[in-house]
Amino acid sequence: MGYTVAGILMPATLDALLTDLESAKSNFGHGAAARVRRLLNQLSRREFRDAKSLIRFHEALLFLRAFPQSASLVPHVERPLDTFHTRAEKLLSMGADASDFDDFDASGIAGTTMQDTLNFEVARWLIRRIPRNVEIAWDDYEEERAWGATWPRFVPLLQEDSDVEATIPWRRWLDMARGRERDCAWLIRQFEQLPMPERERAELYDSLRIPLRWRLDNLKFSRTRNWRRPRKVYVHDGPLITRKEVSLGQELARPAPRLARVSPREGESMIEMIREVMVVRYRELYGTTLGDPRSVVRAELGRGVVLYLWNLPAERRLPLRAYVAGFTLKNGVPINYIEAIGLCEWIEVGFNTFYTYRQGETAWIYAQALRCLRAFTGAWVVSVYPYQIGQDNDEALDSGAFWFYRKLGFRSGSPDLEELARREERRIAADPQYRTPRRILKRLAGAHMFYEIQNGELRAPGAVGAWDNFSTRNLALRVNQRMAREFGGDAASIREASIREVSRALRINAAGWSALEKRCLGNWSLVLALIPKLGAWPADEKKKLVRMIRAQAGPNEMQYLRRTQGHAQLRRELLRMGSRKS
Repeated sequence: MGYTVAGILMPATLDALLTDLESAKSNFGHGAAARVRRLLNQLSRREFRDAKSLIRFHEALLFLRAFPQSASLVPHVERPLDTFHTRAEKLLSMGADASDFDDFDASGIAGTTMQDTLNFEVARWLIRRIPRNVEIAWDDYEEERAWGATWPRFVPLLQEDSDVEATIPWRRWLDMARGRERDCAWLIRQFEQLPMPERERAELYDSLRIPLRWRLDNLKFSRTRNWRRPRKVYVHDGPLITRKEVSLGQELARPAPRLARVSPREGESMIEMIREVMVVRYRELYGTTLGDPRSVVRAELGRGVVLYLWNLPAERRLPLRAYVAGFTLKNGVPINYIEAIGLCEWIEVGFNTFYTYRQGETAWIYAQALRCLRAFTGAWVVSVYPYQIGQDNDEALDSGAFWFYRKLGFRSGSPDLEELARREERRIAADPQYRTPRRILKRLAGAHMFYEIQNGELRAPGAVGAWDNFSTRNLALRVNQRMAREFGGDAASIREASIREVSRALRINAAGWSALEKRCLGNWSLVLALIPKLGAWPADEKKKLVRMIRAQAGPNEMQYLRRTQGHAQLRRELLRMGSRKS
């Protein structure tokens, strides 16, 4: 491959080869794999002198690893990835701009270095995971005065300086105290030993905002090499499934996928992997950081796609909503992450396919994720956060996320925005060249989008649209309004009073309950105390409510969610109190 000058065949430029590879990776059928192999052979002999070109090569390789045109192609893709760190290190040693590797879509490449201010749980995990590769980024730290309120807890006599001196040699104090132990590891260990609840310990560490820097070298941990080898590689010998070919209704009407509980060892491995996947992409998610390995389930969905879902451990669950997190492997490559939070039949779903793989059957894989979530949670009203479709999210606006969901059948929860979307659809139908302006996409992102999974019949009268204006935030604001009005803004007083009121109304004697069950009772009491005449509910409804509260502290968070689905009277009250007037 090349171009001709005066009858002489000249080698193709690096840019031309990369463009050919980016085109070839999405072509399938006869000869496709051979063409990719030839391009890889040529590119493997080229020297890369700028970061952007190297990143293009890296992303094309990762896509090919997830969507190969033949099984024989996989080793040809893995070999340059396994040695990719040498290319990145060489380029950086030549003075290339390291900031090109810090973008969300380009971070995590082997041979590069990352830096971020991580929360306590992630920082502790990272330091244990790659202890020799992590350090405190002292040169970028400007908040040392905050240490004066924290370090005296574990540095003897530090108050002799911190309480009165204007300039304090913090690092000298630390170096003398830690001995030969690495500074970040010593600090984490001191926080772990503080006599306080885990959440408070984490809040104290987070308040210091300590930046960590970690080298990826050639670690399997890096985005470059973090994949699992599947039992059998799924080969794409025909075109990928496009969004136009996906009917969400048809996919959700199919039999539920089998969700298999994995072994404790595999559960631990999957939680470890998603933490790796997220930290090298500068992302943190509550459920990927704190997932419960004992709750992990797996679904094998065909076309090389395996999806994992899990819940939170009982001690880290949300006050009211149930929580699910997960991610998808495509031929063993992590290609997205998933979050779902909800009550009763309603779940808010966040779904993010990593930039590298967005041309790879995203709509079909999203449909499979909803099938799995439906089977796992029992929910049938799916909503999408405004952030997912572009509210304060430039990436979602640039990718046209609103139209991704709209064309799958989602509607806006706002009547005004729904009418705006229909006007835009009419404009597009009249002029196929028309593109929705960014300012209108921003407006369309101003409300949740919804999809009701009907399965032949609706589960409750008036169910369509019932959750359009609901938010647990609205419930919480009602509670806080009552606290200000009746309890002088005192959180302890309203909690104690609510527990007394609700325990009396439901005839609860919590003396034999566990600490977690009592905490759940306290959280739910704040909401239940807002319900007029709760004590007049039928006895069986009260018993179901008590079982639901205790289930929230049980080993299976999805059992708790299904108990909320089985309580119609509670559902009506939650919707009444938690829905704002449109």
